[in-house]
Amino acid sequence: MRLALFGGTFDPIHNGHLAVAREAGRQFRLAKVLLIPASHPPHKYSLTRTAYRHRHRMVELACEGDPLLEASRLEEGSECSYSIQTIRRMRERLEPGEEMFFLIGADAFAEIDTWHRWREVIGAVDFIVVSRPGHDYAMPEGAKVHRLETLALTTSSSDIRARLAAGDEDVDLPAAVLEYIRENRLYRPT
Repeated sequence: MRLALFGGTFDPIHNGHLAVAREAGRQFRLAKVLLIPASHPPHKYSLTRTAYRHRHRMVELACEGDPLLEASRLEEGSECSYSIQTIRRMRERLEPGEEMFFLIGADAFAEIDTWHRWREVIGAVDFIVVSRPGHDYAMPEGAKVHRLETLALTTSSSDIRARLAAGDEDVDLPAAVLEYIRENRLYRPT
């Protein structure tokens, strides 16, 4: 079996995230893509205001009905969400012969040398790096990178949050996620 870990704040998860996961699944013949909301993301902690339980539930709703996609609680908890720990937790669950990839946007991959124990991260897993307009990246020595260049998505969670805060609900979200946001009054002005 081949699977990919796809982490992020998912604040909120949007159709661009799902398109990336599905295209990676198709191109790299993945059996599963685990979408892993970060409980306490080290790089975006001050920007993440939506509680983990809401972000995880939105990921669950976005994954419903798609056998490729699975919401994961690998980073749930009170500690900082470091990728090396997530990779190790998942490795412990794999069966012999199973392959694991780390699905990541080019913008995040370009900053990998700022990550906690980043050299261990690049040595621990193959990356599927998704191109994003305007983001070039250097290839750290030892990194095993597979490029996903068939998608160039411009949707961003921060833009969606801003539009929702302004009362605009014409956003690129799965219908179930938008309904959850309405029901829980998320991303409204305080």
